[in-house]
Amino acid sequence: MLTRTESDFIGSIEIPEDALYGIHAGRARENFPKTWPFPVEWYKAIGLVKKACYLTYQSFKNAANEKFSSGEFSSQFMDDQIISRLIESADEVASGNHFEHFIVPGISGGAGTSINMNVNEIIANAALLKMGMRPGEYQKVDPIENANIFQSTNDVIPTALKVALMFLLQDLETGVNILRTKIEELEAKHRNDLRIGFTQMQEAIPSSFGKLLGAYSEALSRDWWRISKCFERLKLVNLGGGAIGTGLAIPRFVIMEATKNLQTITGLPIARSENLPDATSNLDSLVEVHAILKAHAVNLEKMVSDLRLLASDLAGKKEIEIPQKQAGSSIMPGKINPVIPEFVISSAHRVYSNDQMITSLCALGCLELNAYLPAIGISMIDSIKLLIASDKTLQENLFEGLKINAKTGEEKLFHSSSITTALVPLIGYNKAADLAKIMKNKGISIIEANRESAMISEEKLSTLLKPENLLKLGYTLNDQMD
Repeated sequence: MLTRTESDFIGSIEIPEDALYGIHAGRARENFPKTWPFPVEWYKAIGLVKKACYLTYQSFKNAANEKFSSGEFSSQFMDDQIISRLIESADEVASGNHFEHFIVPGISGGAGTSINMNVNEIIANAALLKMGMRPGEYQKVDPIENANIFQSTNDVIPTALKVALMFLLQDLETGVNILRTKIEELEAKHRNDLRIGFTQMQEAIPSSFGKLLGAYSEALSRDWWRISKCFERLKLVNLGGGAIGTGLAIPRFVIMEATKNLQTITGLPIARSENLPDATSNLDSLVEVHAILKAHAVNLEKMVSDLRLLASDLAGKKEIEIPQKQAGSSIMPGKINPVIPEFVISSAHRVYSNDQMITSLCALGCLELNAYLPAIGISMIDSIKLLIASDKTLQENLFEGLKINAKTGEEKLFHSSSITTALVPLIGYNKAADLAKIMKNKGISIIEANRESAMISEEKLSTLLKPENLLKLGYTLNDQMD
């Protein structure tokens, strides 16, 4: 394999001749064993941030040349050709091109310096190729001098993370709404179909499939509302703040304009923080956002745990049947497992573990910077992608084919002693308990038990057992009158 030699103040290493990465990424690959892959979404977002910086640089150059027409500052700026090639290369990164040359693993040390430098090397070498030169000929386009102009890892990488998160959150927001809409359709269809309501896994009082599904759709409504508020938490970025948010060695023009350009490029509600040191050193907004993601995971797990239980063979004659998606055993013929709920539960618990990692590492930020941004960032992205996938598979592979056996639900309810709770306002707790005892001992329905005990008239019982009466909110005194 042909190689080229690249050097830094530590020494030299050999890099494959055609590689778009360089010595900084090469050292990171040696130092940080490859475990979690780096998210392509973050990589693309870095390309967008770099493009915003180059466009700002071009505007800064134009403004300086216009103000100082004598040209005394012209020699301090890059040639327009180099700027154009950097912009084009950043666009390619933003499209996901050259990702095979991004070799820094997901978890690394250095607060993201290796991430930033790998992208700088890719952009610089891609620009060199566009200019008819070879990768590594940095005397013309340098990864630091040119590709990293007026930037720092400490403002570019966290800003790019927030861009990536906001794009993913848009997809999550859409996914939650699609899932919620599907559940609301089922809720409306089965609004008055009766079933037993349970507490502590014991038969409790009459309910309906509509109320069960309505509780899920209401929880998803809260999830959607909370997720929509995440953009407000993430919108303040520290782009232009430099190493620790003080803007040292960065033109004020760039500090003021870079975020505006990024907002235009992305179409996201991004704004420059008024306190750049705070935005650089404190990551509590990520903790807050992930807590919202965790809440969504909790709601999904609760939902699928319920449905898995109701559709299980433990439930006897099934009121709910979830779609059969794949063979469940390599040795037990005909066995079908609830794989969609299991996937969602597994994903939810990954989100919970990510939440603990994010919380702990954000708290470990030290003085002006948090060194653990790479691990924090990939955990955030991991959680959102898992939740997007969970919402999608629930809508397509569970609720789309969910079967509700309303007749079975009603039959079970009328044979359950839980139905006697509806009679308490009319006959009192003790008589209702006697009726429940008859039902249990003889295994008969409430209608049959009432015929034996004559607790109330059959006509009154028939009226009481109508769905609109069992499901209405509370009772009035008129309800107790014959």
